[in-house]
Amino acid sequence: MKKILLFVLVIQSISVYAQNDSLKNLTFNAYAELYYSYDFAKPANHEKPDFIYNHKRHNEINANLILLKTNYSATNIRANLGLMAGNYSRYNLSAEPLLAKHLFEANMGIKLSKDKNLWLDAGILPSHIGFESAISADCWNLTRSILAENSPYYETGIKLGYSTKNGNLSMAFLVLNGWQRIKKLNLIQKPSFGIQVNYKPSEKLSLNYSNFTGTDIQNNFNALRSFHNLYMQFAMSKKLGMIAGFDIGTDKYNSIDYGTWYSPVLIMRYSVNDQIKLAIRGEYYNDKNRIIIPTNNLNGLRVSGISSNFDYQISKKLQFRIEGKAYIAAEREFSNNSNKNYSLTTNLTIKF
Repeated sequence: MKKILLFVLVIQSISVYAQNDSLKNLTFNAYAELYYSYDFAKPANHEKPDFIYNHKRHNEINANLILLKTNYSATNIRANLGLMAGNYSRYNLSAEPLLAKHLFEANMGIKLSKDKNLWLDAGILPSHIGFESAISADCWNLTRSILAENSPYYETGIKLGYSTKNGNLSMAFLVLNGWQRIKKLNLIQKPSFGIQVNYKPSEKLSLNYSNFTGTDIQNNFNALRSFHNLYMQFAMSKKLGMIAGFDIGTDKYNSIDYGTWYSPVLIMRYSVNDQIKLAIRGEYYNDKNRIIIPTNNLNGLRVSGISSNFDYQISKKLQFRIEGKAYIAAEREFSNNSNKNYSLTTNLTIKF
């Protein structure tokens, strides 16, 4: 705990110095998330189900994400570097090279037009897929949905992006190393591709479509993964908001046959006031062919989930959250040899 507090104080000092110095284009930010989670299945190894990668540890105080980020922004050039530690990096980047496991992002971009907002970015980038990120404080729910946990949080490649002057339409085309990959897998030579289109017809409504086309299977060169992510964010009133999302993908589950996985998600959030917010999420995940999520059940993973959380904004930089969550699977899936799983999670997030 002392090390984390020292880390935060050092970053705050650096940020103040950078803002007062002549390096006006350079900024520093820090984020830390401490949490405690209790899984009522009481896993002996203290690890939650295999399809969960954030807030992974049961019955212990832990850090999900500690992030130090620096950003450089000028008229025609920009760059980002983020260094991290915690459960997010440990479990989401377990297959990456040792040094890469601590890279949240590392990219630079060049503006290609004087008059239009057209950029070419390259490096380790935040994913163009989904409405939930690794930073819990930016998400409506404390924990991530199964949909988000099992689609890319990050990607490595080249991104050509365009947005209109009023910001109501943005589009991107990406050439990628693969499905949530920093290092490209051996034996795979072909690149992967992605597209994103985000349209905001009004201040209350945002519509998004993202996709991925490529391969992530080493031992089958003819497999082609096709994945589609759609979501809508709608402000129903000043206090009530809704996010509705749907993912669907296809890939080979053996050397011959293709299968499909899909997941709908619905989130409702109510702002009691500037400090207190309430949210509830319902979700369903179906991967009957075990393409994305390995399981011992021959019929794959089919699980419904519901979670609700209470958020209290202590200050502009400090937030406390608590969330209760329940999973119900079609078959026995969890460490207590049951088809049901319950958990309670709290966290404290700090932003500088």
